[in-house]
Amino acid sequence: MLVSQVMHFVDPSREVLAETLLAAGPDSPTLCEGWRTRDLAAHLYLRERKIAVGLGLLIPSLGKASEKATSKLASQLKTTDAYADLVKTFRSGPPAFSPLKIKALDETSNLIEYFVHTEDIRRAGDRWAPRALDEAYSDALWNDLIKRAAFLYRGVDLGIVLVRPTGPRHVAKRAPVSVAIVGEPGELLMHAHGRTNQALVTFEGQPDAVALLQSADIGL
Repeated sequence: MLVSQVMHFVDPSREVLAETLLAAGPDSPTLCEGWRTRDLAAHLYLRERKIAVGLGLLIPSLGKASEKATSKLASQLKTTDAYADLVKTFRSGPPAFSPLKIKALDETSNLIEYFVHTEDIRRAGDRWAPRALDEAYSDALWNDLIKRAAFLYRGVDLGIVLVRPTGPRHVAKRAPVSVAIVGEPGELLMHAHGRTNQALVTFEGQPDAVALLQSADIGL
């Protein structure tokens, strides 16, 4: 059931992200620190074509090379035409030689990636509203989130419980003192990926514990 949900939403999510990039143009702000939309587009393009770029987010020794490659490509995307051409290529999917051409890996790698980066563009401005998500899409996001939550909240010295308004709960971390984070799956995803100021969530817990959570290092 989970696999079929993910398969159903990854390709449409790529389309939505591409459309959001095109609508924003090459020089719009994003929630990715230091990145404009052209930097984000370069990242998305390269992570399907240069494995080191994607791994650079997880492996510190590859981080500088990843940043350099992304910055170099982004510098070539200052014109609307160059930017649109690259986004069009991204929209067409990974090339034949990319590991992300393997459907199962594409699904695992991109369901959350595409949602978060779409919101990185949408929520970077002063005026935005959460999207109304299909229930099955929300369920798929939730199922992926609970697999990664312990890693994403690894820097928090608290127990973390994720709670959907409809009732499902997931204990991401256990500790003597815990905070419950309540929100729709998309909002919980944004919080778990460090977009804490733009995530529409509420907290349940002792005030000092909530304050500690709000000052913690969260996400990748």
